[in-house]
Amino acid sequence: MVSTEVKDYLNTVVATQGQFYIRLHQFHWYVKGSHFFTLHEKFEELYDETTENLDEVAERLLAIGGEPYSTLQEFIDHSILEENPEDKNLSQDEMVEAVVNDLEKISEALHEGAQLTDEHEDFPSNDMLIAMKEATDKHVWMLKAYLGKRADA
Repeated sequence: MVSTEVKDYLNTVVATQGQFYIRLHQFHWYVKGSHFFTLHEKFEELYDETTENLDEVAERLLAIGGEPYSTLQEFIDHSILEENPEDKNLSQDEMVEAVVNDLEKISEALHEGAQLTDEHEDFPSNDMLIAMKEATDKHVWMLKAYLGKRADA
């Protein structure tokens, strides 16, 4: 039986992915500037991937007897990310920087979740979180490269 601690953690991931999905849409819709086409497409790629992650974690949570958050209010209340409606006014590079910051928070949380699920011997959840972390770290590297920064900067 999977612990309540793991279920609660996975629900936080659900909320965070839901919040991140909405934030990426905000940037997708409001990005302006010379890199509009590139970033408009990149933000769409990221929110499509986020949708897949959200669904996978929610389904895992259901499979282990949990009840995933499913409303915008629950996402806001339980996400590790902050909602900021005014971010639609950021410059294109500021939007990318904001996404990098969110991805770094998500990566750190996924690392903690991988440790937690390993300790609780929930290996399917562990594998899922490790794969999500790998993809998240790759996005951080690529977006930092777009900004002209090193991955470890």
